[in-house]
Amino acid sequence: MVSISAQRSIMVRPIELALREGSYMRRIHIALGVRSLADSIADYTQRLAAQPHVIVPDQYALWHTDTVNFSIRQIPAGEAPALRHLGWEDDAASAFSETRDCNGIVWEEFGPEQQLQEILGLWPDAQIKR
Repeated sequence: MVSISAQRSIMVRPIELALREGSYMRRIHIALGVRSLADSIADYTQRLAAQPHVIVPDQYALWHTDTVNFSIRQIPAGEAPALRHLGWEDDAASAFSETRDCNGIVWEEFGPEQQLQEILGLWPDAQIKR
């Protein structure tokens, strides 16, 4: 039987090595439903001190910073703005996955390319800055 400290070092070692090499990235993902996409793009661009990387006019925007993968999506009139889901953008993710935590909140995990493919599948004409 392997001790917990040995298990931890076995599981963490590849990530620590990748971090040292600067090749591994894991960002928290936050997705919100918003009343006004245009107003929200202006507000969150200022708050994040970054321009969106993806904009789908009147529907969706996505920012990537060093620490967060942040998306907003226009909600139908009359619907209350809210958290849509949380998750991780993880360079090591081999597939898109979705689970619910103990509070019923959806958590997604995906790689950057998987997210891009999902966006292009929904909105083939998305404006993407590379």
